[in-house]
Amino acid sequence: MKLGIAGSGMIVKEFLTITPFLQNTEVSAICGRKSSQEKVLELANANNINQVYFDYEEFLKSSIDTIYVAVTNSLHYSYTLRALEAGKNVILEKPITTNYKEALELGRIAKDKKLFLLEAITTLYLPNFIKIREMLPSIGNVKIVQCNYSQYSRRYDSFKEGIILPAFDPAQSGGALMDINLYNLHYVTALFGRPKSIAYYPNIERGIDTSGILILDYDTFKCTCIGAKDCKAPIAYNIQGDKGCIHQSSPANVCEGFEVMLNNGENTSIDENKYTHRMVSEFLTFESMIAEHKLEACYQILEHSLMVSELLTEAREKTGIIFPANFNEELLTIY
Repeated sequence: MKLGIAGSGMIVKEFLTITPFLQNTEVSAICGRKSSQEKVLELANANNINQVYFDYEEFLKSSIDTIYVAVTNSLHYSYTLRALEAGKNVILEKPITTNYKEALELGRIAKDKKLFLLEAITTLYLPNFIKIREMLPSIGNVKIVQCNYSQYSRRYDSFKEGIILPAFDPAQSGGALMDINLYNLHYVTALFGRPKSIAYYPNIERGIDTSGILILDYDTFKCTCIGAKDCKAPIAYNIQGDKGCIHQSSPANVCEGFEVMLNNGENTSIDENKYTHRMVSEFLTFESMIAEHKLEACYQILEHSLMVSELLTEAREKTGIIFPANFNEELLTIY
């Protein structure tokens, strides 16, 4: 995989720390906005990235075959669309797009062109999460699922002072649902599939959700997903069945380990993650999938991302949280 990176934010810096694990990936180019030139050049120099671009169209003309799109949420659609149209595979940071309509369009184009389109959601590739799915039958019939990922954001301090950063900016498709509760929704739907119904109860300030609760009805059991950036609490995931409980005390996107606590008093602690960094397993999977041209496997995962996008869009729009249309030419400057 000859990889180019679009973006220069925190997630890019984090990704670059795991590249030594990717034996069949060459990070050969990075593209950033001109106003971030110093930061982009520092990243390139520190990581031996030879090609640096500040023009996305020129970047797309380079010899890279796969683009890691790691820009602000509101630009996901436009940057991925242009990459696919240029014949590039795309690994796209979460959320896949601002809304379901955009996600469907990108999925259609990727399939038509027989290109890879993969949403970067670490949860799905972590061995501990895969093990949780295997262990579900041991706790009997599921009755209640609780997910609480609450993490106070320092950006909320700025938000309260009137300084609106992307994480809390409706124009940038921010908010707690898109940034943090999304992980919970991926976690639950990857375990149990599409719910019968979904509802969102957010705390809204200045037109954006700073925290909120998703309620998913699975008919035979109910699920709550809490995502908060304006307050904190112990992170806790509980899957409660009539024979026992699976308990996890780390976020869905990390899944450091979990306990299986059965009604008969038998408790088992499990930790099968192979790497300390959450992104290694997912990018090793992407690397292998693209190298072996496993398009069908990619499109199966894409169907899951499309389902989550549809649910996110439904939940958000029911509450009246509306993101501006992001097809504007003036929004197409690299983030």
